[in-house]
Amino acid sequence: MKKIAVIVLFLFAGITAFAQQDAQYSQYMFNGLFINPAYAGYKQDIYLYSFYRSQWTGFTGAPQSFSASIDGSVNDTKVGLGLLVANDRIGAQSATSVYANYAYRLQMDEDGKSRLAFGVGAGFSQAGIDGSKLNPAQTGDADIPTGYQGAILPDARLGVLYTDNKFFIGASVDNLLSSWLAKNSVDKTISVPIPIPHFYFTTGFYMPLNDDIMLKPSIMLKDDRGGPTSLDLNTFVLLNEVIWVGGTYRTAVPLYKKPNLQNGLEKSNALVAMVQFFVNEKLRIGYSFDYSLTPLANYNYGSHEISIGLFLKEGKLKSINQKCYY
Repeated sequence: MKKIAVIVLFLFAGITAFAQQDAQYSQYMFNGLFINPAYAGYKQDIYLYSFYRSQWTGFTGAPQSFSASIDGSVNDTKVGLGLLVANDRIGAQSATSVYANYAYRLQMDEDGKSRLAFGVGAGFSQAGIDGSKLNPAQTGDADIPTGYQGAILPDARLGVLYTDNKFFIGASVDNLLSSWLAKNSVDKTISVPIPIPHFYFTTGFYMPLNDDIMLKPSIMLKDDRGGPTSLDLNTFVLLNEVIWVGGTYRTAVPLYKKPNLQNGLEKSNALVAMVQFFVNEKLRIGYSFDYSLTPLANYNYGSHEISIGLFLKEGKLKSINQKCYY
């Protein structure tokens, strides 16, 4: 019975993965470029950042995700440029995407503390499935690939972002072209998942509690118009300009009616504990642990995520002004 339960849970997880295909990261708030191209050049320094995530550790075929980015600003900080590379694997499936990002940053006040940025990203996505990693109960099924199948498609993403010293709000969408192009250019016999558009909305604010503690509550909504709309409720504190400590409650919300979405799905998804430490003025190291609030918690050891950020060139932002924004 336990084996049957595991199989059923894995199939359910697979359905969820098809519904929301973008890799899930918990430390996205420390690398805004991953969800919004308008963050390119936000820190003004040349900034290198990477994630590695092992989801549902101990679960066979569980998602493994990696992302790396580098960005900075030019033209007197009016333009942001960035490169983003991401890879995600779940079971026999894999997805890789590469985007060059451009952001035009409008100064909204005299001292440059308020900015409105418009971002665009262009690149490609590759989705594939390795049939050699499958173990079908019945061989000879023509719908089950025996070797590697893949498709490469051009893609684009858009975003807008407003920031000042106390508040931020942004919206973005990715996978704009791949699903549309796939209808005409991908062989229908190929059994690979095609990326679909995902929409992101983020907002939050900063509140100094005293000279040594900064409070940062925020939210993120993520939707793909098919699967459940995901809501992250985040709360963090910055201690002595040295360490971020906080957590996230992730749940589904009925933002609007989705006729094809089955009833009775779990709403609560995960609790996340997170920390990011400033080793020095240039280096950041972060770690997060996700505890699942679904029945999957009985069959895995949680999700672990490690991040590293490195400033490669000194920019104009200093101390607290630089550290409190992602």
